[in-house]
Amino acid sequence: MTALLEVRGLDVRFAGAAASVVKDVSFDVQPGECIGIVGESGSGKSVTARAVLGLASRTATVRAETLRFDGTDLQAASPRLLRQLRGKEIGFVSQGALVALDPLRTVGREIGDALRLHTDLSPTERRARVLELLAEVGVPEPRVRADQRADQLSGGLRQRAIIASAIALRPRLLIADEPTTALDSTVQAGILDLLESLRAQGTALVLISHDLAVVSRLASTVLVMRGGTVVESGNTARVLGDPQHDYTRQLIAAVPTDRPRGTRLGAAPRPAALSPGAPTAAASSGNSGVMPATIAFEAETPVRPSLTPEFAKDAPFDGATTPAETTDATADVVLEASGLVRRFGSRTAVDDVGFVLRRGRTLGVVGESGSGKTTVARLVLALERADSGTVRVLGERWSESTERERRRLRPRIGAIYQDALSSFDPRWTVGQIIEDALTRGRSRRAGEDAAHLLDRVGLGPELLGRRPRLLSGGQQQRVAIARAIAPRPDIIVCDEPVSSLDVSVQAQVLDLLDDLQASLGISYLFISHDLGVIRHVSDDVLVMRAGAVVEGGNTESVFLRPSHEYTRALLDSAPRLPARAAAT
Repeated sequence: MTALLEVRGLDVRFAGAAASVVKDVSFDVQPGECIGIVGESGSGKSVTARAVLGLASRTATVRAETLRFDGTDLQAASPRLLRQLRGKEIGFVSQGALVALDPLRTVGREIGDALRLHTDLSPTERRARVLELLAEVGVPEPRVRADQRADQLSGGLRQRAIIASAIALRPRLLIADEPTTALDSTVQAGILDLLESLRAQGTALVLISHDLAVVSRLASTVLVMRGGTVVESGNTARVLGDPQHDYTRQLIAAVPTDRPRGTRLGAAPRPAALSPGAPTAAASSGNSGVMPATIAFEAETPVRPSLTPEFAKDAPFDGATTPAETTDATADVVLEASGLVRRFGSRTAVDDVGFVLRRGRTLGVVGESGSGKTTVARLVLALERADSGTVRVLGERWSESTERERRRLRPRIGAIYQDALSSFDPRWTVGQIIEDALTRGRSRRAGEDAAHLLDRVGLGPELLGRRPRLLSGGQQQRVAIARAIAPRPDIIVCDEPVSSLDVSVQAQVLDLLDDLQASLGISYLFISHDLGVIRHVSDDVLVMRAGAVVEGGNTESVFLRPSHEYTRALLDSAPRLPARAAAT
């Protein structure tokens, strides 16, 4: 059978670069076949996909012995022909759901554009087809969502809208670059079912993903890329179940699924700890309301011991379940929420949520998109005002206070966001961002303390003068962590902090967060849709659905003996690596 897509000896080089970013990549895709491309950030996965589409960049030189789609030479094709092929014959799910949609247009218009340009459907028929597509990719209330803009949707809903746009014309080839990155396990399972059904109907798929379990479910063939080259390829079950290359084994070892709490993922060196005598910022000049911006990070609380495998089987969850060996000091409550309710119009986003977070521990919050996880985070951070209920920080009033009253406690609670880059002022350098956090807005002139703080998160001082957009995704997230720990908080709210990172960088960030918690005694409220990540990082867990907590308790107890059918559905829907790979 003639391949629908033929790629032979693909080479991509950017102007001014010393070497090619993609070198001698070859593969075929048959109708109804799925091939997966995996590798860490910068390995050349996305550039390979964009080269096939003619979207590599104006500064890119693309050469190949063969680059052909259904007999059409893509290297010789005119820009007009490529535009005709894209969307209608070749669909593309682009990476970066948070920024891929036009912020000025509704989701319905975004999806309807492909139908307007390539079909004769009337406006009424296009509207009906858009609603069908949104329902097909699992978007709830498609009529409401179609009239909303991107900023009114969660990351998962944006991702589904992008997929709906890509499949609107039922292309014969679909190139999907991280199509399930921002999706929770149940929605992810639905999208994977949809992609499998498209493949069964004859659609060819090129799946680019850092999620090896997703690739193992869909792809019959996998390519493992590193540094622009393919280091291992072949049958997916063989490559992931019995990897031959060291790099493939390292990728598999970095997957957090089924890795117990407290174990390192082995993907990153421990950041150097600062000694008690490390340089500190100048002491406060007598103003007792302003603390010195010290960064001497010696541990002030006992290091949390490893999580015991023994836990109460049937104890009701009060957010305070603690392993037997935990000391009284680490059992101190640092964050307490009670009866939180938040409504937006007629919709209740958070419904009677309460929990307790203790010093040096991690409380994970998991649930599908729209379950209220991020709204809980915003209530905890006092970025939203609850309609009822209370939040207490370090035993003091928080949610009921005015912002002026909260100012004194603000440095004690930090945040790390899903989209690190968008959380930075684009005009500032890394040094300015860190110094601003260290001095609480009094200075942006980076000094030795900022350099020491970067070292703490495994980054070098040469990054101080760079702007965040020039850093890799992993570096951006490390800068976000450095900014969060600069005021020496007791609590950090982590809202999907690793969801956009590839598996090896994700492992490094998770290990880093563990190291900082062990040395500084920080407590994390950790929000994620990824069950493997939640199980690996959390001491206790809350499972949310439709704004309410449906189950909670010790993490291992909940994961091994879930009592609620929704929790069981989440666990059952999560894709998993082949058994031998998971044990590698």
